[in-house]
Amino acid sequence: MAVTIARATAAHVPALCAIERTAVELFRGHRAWSAYAAMAIPPELLEVATARGLVWVALEQDAPVGFVWLDDTMGEGMIGVAEIDVLPSHGRRGIGAALLEHACAWARAAGYRAVGLGTLGDVPWNAPFYERHGFAVVDKDEPAFARARERDRENGFPDDLRVFMSRDLAAPSVKEWTAWPAPAKLNLFLRIVGRRADGYHDLQTVFRLLDWGDELRVRVRADSGIVRANEVPGVPAEADLVVRAARLLQAEAGVAQGAEILVDKRIPMGGGLGGGSSDAATTLVSLNHLWGCGLTEDALAGLAHRLGADVPVFVRGRSAWAEGVGERLVPAVLPRRWYVVLDPGEHVPTAALFQAPELTRNAPPATISSFASGETVENAFEPVVRARHPRVAAALDWLSRFGRARLSGSGGCVFLETASLAQARKVVRECPAAFVAQLAAGVEVSPLHRALARHRGRSAMPEQPLRA
Repeated sequence: MAVTIARATAAHVPALCAIERTAVELFRGHRAWSAYAAMAIPPELLEVATARGLVWVALEQDAPVGFVWLDDTMGEGMIGVAEIDVLPSHGRRGIGAALLEHACAWARAAGYRAVGLGTLGDVPWNAPFYERHGFAVVDKDEPAFARARERDRENGFPDDLRVFMSRDLAAPSVKEWTAWPAPAKLNLFLRIVGRRADGYHDLQTVFRLLDWGDELRVRVRADSGIVRANEVPGVPAEADLVVRAARLLQAEAGVAQGAEILVDKRIPMGGGLGGGSSDAATTLVSLNHLWGCGLTEDALAGLAHRLGADVPVFVRGRSAWAEGVGERLVPAVLPRRWYVVLDPGEHVPTAALFQAPELTRNAPPATISSFASGETVENAFEPVVRARHPRVAAALDWLSRFGRARLSGSGGCVFLETASLAQARKVVRECPAAFVAQLAAGVEVSPLHRALARHRGRSAMPEQPLRA
């Protein structure tokens, strides 16, 4: 029976934890058994990794039979295999090998230089298996493995049994697919302080970047064609910000090459989370690198502003206080927070909100200190959206049971800020079937900028000199 590999979802997590507990029974009687028996996967960590797109599941008739979980906290351009398990009933069918190769292929496309892991040297399906797939034993005192060894000590795992291995990854050529994140954002408040002579509105807001979002696959073409490699429902290719961003950069930088772009959409469209803007920013940043354009961040942000008011913050890659139409940005250092993002499944058209007669357009300006004190948290669109979009109103009402629920941007997604992962998980678990809940963390540096740093370190071509 055919097995497919797909990105795991939150709904898969209980089954994946059960697979791990079943697979660990294979070690019963081994000297490491007592440690393995006590080292069950923390579901909360697996949920976070799944939300960030670092877990893949092997599915047989839609039922999970195995999974691989990657750990991106190792540093030094290495990503780790935190866990890889297959149901014993499905062993010797190549499922583990397929999961491992899938994870390594993604890591290579995402710009990582190597994949590392800790395993047992005397178990056939451990070190010998990885050796067959290009992994070699390395010095366990390497800094990349310090955290894993500390966990081993905490769990009483025999250090003499543990071996650490790594597999080098060749840099993708310019003709191969590369993977680039396009993170979502939240508006922690949004105030309209006036109308401009050009008909636009002056806004104040704080953009908070998240560790969750879309993913773009990008491949350079020898000709000048800009091709969207997959359909996006309701968005013709010519109107897609991704296509427009690629053509704008191509024209401004005088590039003769083209590109194919595939968008893995995870951010709800029309949800106020900046999905289209983030995709456009990722297109600019990735193609600036892949085409060797050499444009500075300032120059890219200038192009981004021509595509939309929210695009520059994604190019800049930092959470920020924003004014004007959203283009005047001051980087904001925000406390570590977890968020529950609720999608009520209702599209909210922004243009209609701006035309609403009841919209407050001349609020007094807020200050950074009033935001920092918690005084400024409102969203000018929320009363209008509540009155016109009942599903969004229902989502706000339900989420308000747990704290101060807020609308992001012009909606329709709503969110709750929490100080702990445990609190956020509790809310997600109680989410009714009428809504889709997403767990996310606020980040200091955009996942896009971290990806750019990796790809620059792996570049198969010399970096072009920067120019303004």
